[in-house]
Amino acid sequence: MPRRARPSHRITVPDKRYGSVPVQQFINKVMQRGKRTTAEGIVYGALAKAEETLRRPAIEVFETGLRNATPLIEVKPRRVGGATYQVPVEIRPDRRNSLAMRWVIEAARKRPGKSMADKLQAEILDATNNTGAAVRRKEETHKMAEANKAFSHYKW
Repeated sequence: MPRRARPSHRITVPDKRYGSVPVQQFINKVMQRGKRTTAEGIVYGALAKAEETLRRPAIEVFETGLRNATPLIEVKPRRVGGATYQVPVEIRPDRRNSLAMRWVIEAARKRPGKSMADKLQAEILDATNNTGAAVRRKEETHKMAEANKAFSHYKW
């Protein structure tokens, strides 16, 4: 990170099927080794299966699941007089979405299953129902922030 100038924020183009920027960002995070077509197939397949299962629009299911996995506060280490305190800090909106997407994808990759589309669909459905590893991780983050609320006056 540069010390003076802030890096410019790149604008993400909406995805082809749903015209949604968050879905395109999700595809970009699923993508490995530049294989965009494969990543699109995985994400679109997972969303189609989720839509079929819940009988609700895929974009609505996706946004609900992502919202349920989105953390609001996190802890950051702050060094004060030789001691390191875990200080709870509110998260910027773009980082919130990024963390939620990362956690959902990470949880889907760890699931046992056949295809990545099936695992991703199951994780999105779990997040929509407020269960699953991504939502559990969000709750752990919130618990840690709550436990360290006493150090919130060390915010910078």
